Amino acid sequence: MVPRIKYLHLLSYALLCLLSILPWTRSELFTAIAEVEHLLETHQRIIDNLDHYIKAEENRILILKKHLNHYKKEQEKAMEDIPNYLGNPINAFTLIKRLTTDLDAIESSIKSGTEKFIFEYIKNVTSFQNEVKYPSEEDLSGAAHALIRLQETYRLNAKDLADGILNGIVYSLDGCMHADTFFSTPMTTSDCFELAKALYSDKDYKNALPWLLETLRKFKEKDEIYQFDEVDILEYIGFSHYLLGNVRDALKWTKKLLEIDPNHSRAKGNIPYFEKMIKEEEAKIKKRQRGETLEDENTTNSSEDDNYQKDHMRYESLCRGEMELPPDYSKTLFCRYMTENHPFLKLAPIKMEYVYRQPDVIVFHEVLSDSEIEFIKAKSLPRFKRAVVHDPKTGNLVPAQYRISKSAWLRDEESPLIAAVSRRVADFTGLSMYSAEDLQVVNYGIGGHYAPHYDFALKSEHAFDGFEGNRIATVLFYMSEVAQGGATVFMRLGISVFPKKGAALFWMNLHPSGAGDVSTRHAACPVLRGSKWVCNKWIHQGGQEFLKPCNLNYQDEEYLHKIPKAISKTSR
Repeated sequence: MVPRIKYLHLLSYALLCLLSILPWTRSELFTAIAEVEHLLETHQRIIDNLDHYIKAEENRILILKKHLNHYKKEQEKAMEDIPNYLGNPINAFTLIKRLTTDLDAIESSIKSGTEKFIFEYIKNVTSFQNEVKYPSEEDLSGAAHALIRLQETYRLNAKDLADGILNGIVYSLDGCMHADTFFSTPMTTSDCFELAKALYSDKDYKNALPWLLETLRKFKEKDEIYQFDEVDILEYIGFSHYLLGNVRDALKWTKKLLEIDPNHSRAKGNIPYFEKMIKEEEAKIKKRQRGETLEDENTTNSSEDDNYQKDHMRYESLCRGEMELPPDYSKTLFCRYMTENHPFLKLAPIKMEYVYRQPDVIVFHEVLSDSEIEFIKAKSLPRFKRAVVHDPKTGNLVPAQYRISKSAWLRDEESPLIAAVSRRVADFTGLSMYSAEDLQVVNYGIGGHYAPHYDFALKSEHAFDGFEGNRIATVLFYMSEVAQGGATVFMRLGISVFPKKGAALFWMNLHPSGAGDVSTRHAACPVLRGSKWVCNKWIHQGGQEFLKPCNLNYQDEEYLHKIPKAISKTSR
């Protein structure tokens, strides 16, 4: 809090600054009444200037109060249930936006007045407090792309998201708390505009355009004070159309802009350029109709792109839980109690569920307790770093946009509990931990995901040169429930496994010959709602010689053709 005396001093200083800009003359006015009459003009100028200054200050303070009230309102909601609040990607994005671009606007507003000293005082006090973090522009861009990733994967409507509707559900805003209550505040006009600009800056014009149209829709509602105007929005919309190759719509929106601002120089220059491009396109169409071949046209083989598109559509469909195994095949899957591999399991058998056979994909239920989960989380949090992947060319670990999470590694030697988890993995997998990697703990970010990949290294890669052999098996522990999204999906197998707290997903990455099993290509779907925590135990070939002996039979050429094809739930 700024001391009242200091505040009054600053206002006095502002008044002195204001008065100092008025013209002053040294005259013996008191010697004639006729001269004193001119002082009334000076008096009126003082009144007018002070009135103008006070109105400007009141308007500026009004804007700051609106920002403050919005901050307070969202802070109260967040503190009622922090995990649920931040588990909503809309809330997470707008929080980052408030602490980046909104805060910059607030700072600019304060610094525009004499109270800049107050802001510097507040900022200095804040900077001395421990654990104060400010997000960066990269955070804002990452959060924007996370929303788009969720929008595309789960087929979310931009208008619904802007109105605070997540996957067709309007979550409570009345303050009533329930076990499944999830707060989602509608996005403001400036929220939508900032999201659109972040996407536009990253040249993602296709996804920027719907959010620019949402900005325009909300702008006309006039529900807030803006740092931009309708002309700014229309210019972005028009040029986005142009950059997407839709020149006719670019022309249409630019003309709308000129109706509002006839003197807009860039728009006036773009109109003839767009009209020229349209005429050239019309000329090309006429040539095609006459059967003439154009020099700048060539045919390309798009089969590779088509395959990628089909694979990506399958991945997204599995993330949405829209595919299932054929009924005849599903009948072969079963659950049972595991009692082999270790004598202790005869006393405390483990629940196991086959979600696929050949290759076996198994879920072991209730193999991690709540207390163990909390210990692992607490141990890993101080060490969290952005998750990395192996560069196939260099073998080095590098961050990548297709893996959005933070991770830490825990060694068995650090704690009896971590060592116990490794022993448990050996018990239910029947594999040796001799060459296993340390336990990797992962928390996914806003819209966190890991794109389709293999856990084993291909022959051309050098990912595991320091280990004894390739990754023979994967154990993935789920340490949290995820309200929506976050499934582990196997594209070629056509299965989706949704997180269940305390369970572990297990599969073999290699054939008995040691060759990689390409049917195990999998992905972590974007987290739509909630916070996804997992930990991985990757087991290598070293030490498995007598437990899983290899053979000379490499993958059967017909292997992948024997895999039953998953079917769409809607097609049944």
